[in-house]
Amino acid sequence: MGVTVETLAPGDGVNFPKKGDKVTIHYVGTLADGTKFDSSRDRGKPFETVIGEGRVIKGWDEGVPQLSIGQKAILRITPDYGYGARGAGGVIPANADLNFEVELLKIN
Repeated sequence: MGVTVETLAPGDGVNFPKKGDKVTIHYVGTLADGTKFDSSRDRGKPFETVIGEGRVIKGWDEGVPQLSIGQKAILRITPDYGYGARGAGGVIPANADLNFEVELLKIN
């Protein structure tokens, strides 16, 4: 259980975010069956957050620091590292496995 990272395109292999860093990321979130529930790409605006401090789901807090600048990957997240039994926003069911296609654009 947790998060696994499947690289789609490598990053620079040098610059990795650390706990407390603000990151800028494009992402597309889907359920295990492929149903899209959210996308920064569709909005045309990357997502910014501080990583490693509980501001996002645990799967992101542990998965994003494994990415280097420019890397594109799929974060495969089990429910205990996602939204768990509560689900989210009426679009993510309880105990759902999640997939996020992410691209680390910058570390601010």
